[in-house]
Amino acid sequence: MDLARTEVAPRKSRKESATRMGLMALPVAFFAVFFAYPVTAIVARGLKTDGAWRFGRIGEVLAQSDIRHVLWFTTWQALASTALTLLIALPGAYVFARFDFRGKQVLRAVVTVPFVLPTVVVGTAFLALVGRGGLLDQLWGVRLDTTVWAILLAHVFFNYAVVVRTVGGLWSQLDPRQEEAARMLGASRFAAWRKVTLPALSPAVAAAALMVFLFTFTSFGVVQILGGPTFSTLEVEIYRQTSEIFDLATAAVLTIVQFVAVGAILAVHAWTVRRRETALRLVAPEVTVRRPRGAGQWALLGGVLASILVLLVLPLGVLVQRSLDAPGGYGFAYYKALTSADSGIFLVAPIAAIGNSLEYALAATAIAVVIGGLAAAALTRRTGRLVRGFDALLMLPLGVSAVTVGFGFLIALDEPPLDLRSSWILVPLAQALVGVPFVVRTMLPVLRAVDGRLREAAAVLGASPWRVWREVDLPMVRRALLIAAGFAFAVSLGEFGATVFIARPDNPTLPVAVARLLGRAGDLNYGQAMALSTILMVVCAVALLLLERIRTDRTGEF
Repeated sequence: MDLARTEVAPRKSRKESATRMGLMALPVAFFAVFFAYPVTAIVARGLKTDGAWRFGRIGEVLAQSDIRHVLWFTTWQALASTALTLLIALPGAYVFARFDFRGKQVLRAVVTVPFVLPTVVVGTAFLALVGRGGLLDQLWGVRLDTTVWAILLAHVFFNYAVVVRTVGGLWSQLDPRQEEAARMLGASRFAAWRKVTLPALSPAVAAAALMVFLFTFTSFGVVQILGGPTFSTLEVEIYRQTSEIFDLATAAVLTIVQFVAVGAILAVHAWTVRRRETALRLVAPEVTVRRPRGAGQWALLGGVLASILVLLVLPLGVLVQRSLDAPGGYGFAYYKALTSADSGIFLVAPIAAIGNSLEYALAATAIAVVIGGLAAAALTRRTGRLVRGFDALLMLPLGVSAVTVGFGFLIALDEPPLDLRSSWILVPLAQALVGVPFVVRTMLPVLRAVDGRLREAAAVLGASPWRVWREVDLPMVRRALLIAAGFAFAVSLGEFGATVFIARPDNPTLPVAVARLLGRAGDLNYGQAMALSTILMVVCAVALLLLERIRTDRTGEF
């Protein structure tokens, strides 16, 4: 009997490994061709001269004072943005994790809307709030559009949901009786929280902080719109060196620097995630959630709602107000102007960008769901360096310069059999690269929760791997799959960094159209940019509300 078991175990292990490698094949090929190859091509184009590598160029670029200034600003604004986001969002994480109140589900969707909005729209919303002729300018004569504070507040607006969902998701499952027991033993409320709750939350707080730092370190659209010529992050400088100065060598060096930094951030993030997955005493969220009690808790709830109103809702409200504030009075004049192609900015009417974006986003969602679904299935087993390395690979597109990827598409995918520069599929491919990580992060926890014995029983009864997936996994993860598709759709809809290079003038996407309209002087162009941004915001908000309705869990995690 023991001999039979020892013979079956290796066969089972080899079969599982073969299945995992088969699932990983298509995602690995996809990332190799449409991520690694374009990035490598653009870096090689910048650092190669007459076929020889010029690595000395790295030191030359980093020795330039203006480049060092960009590196310094990129780092310290990311640190400041992360600290400010944690300071403002952690009370919100507690409220969403512990309190039950009317409208909570809708408010959670409202909080998430800024995160899936294109960075161009975020910058536009704050431009309408703090820029020339904005709300603050009209009321008090205050303009912040070319100051660091505008950038920091816009980053808080964009990343508030990351902290609320990542930290609040774990907080809602921590057993409150542990903290209550500490208080019964004589600890003060703060001491009990510091010694019991905070250590349990620290991996989630660290993971959220690292993700916020990653998104702000690679910030592009927000800094490009609000920073003006004074402030520039690595991503903005890569875009400037590539599209305006045509200095590919400098852009390649900055890409390498950003790639190394992002790799280090993701490595630390993976470590914090593994710590968060270690054994904690968790309970169902329904056990910990209750109505606020006492004046202090109601005051906390009121303060969080006020901060959400001022920091998240007000910029979006001002965006809508500016889209309706036409020279002849409030109305839909700017929206009607979107139907005209007489501006000279586009070869088609700006309103065509809506249809283009929806078509591209649907195609990108289909690609992201297939690639991300296969990757999540391959990652169901948690152990192994190969699995961890594959998981890190899937996260790289979130941090590596989208500008480099987009320009790399033009440089690398220009020869048969991959001559795609004139093909419509190029835009969905770039958008899918950003959507895949969200599909994986959404589906992976659900797939890991499926009882492996069900798969084994189906396999023993003769079911093929495909039938096991169809009969066992799919019914259990169907809702998670819909949520993953929704997030991929919303994120694809707003992708800007790569799309700005590859979207054709006769087929602009919404973010590209908004950026081009903002780049032209005149109230009409500005008003049309606000109108398009409002349309994109409404589409994203509707998608998020639908996702909240079909969500199976209420922990609030992505």
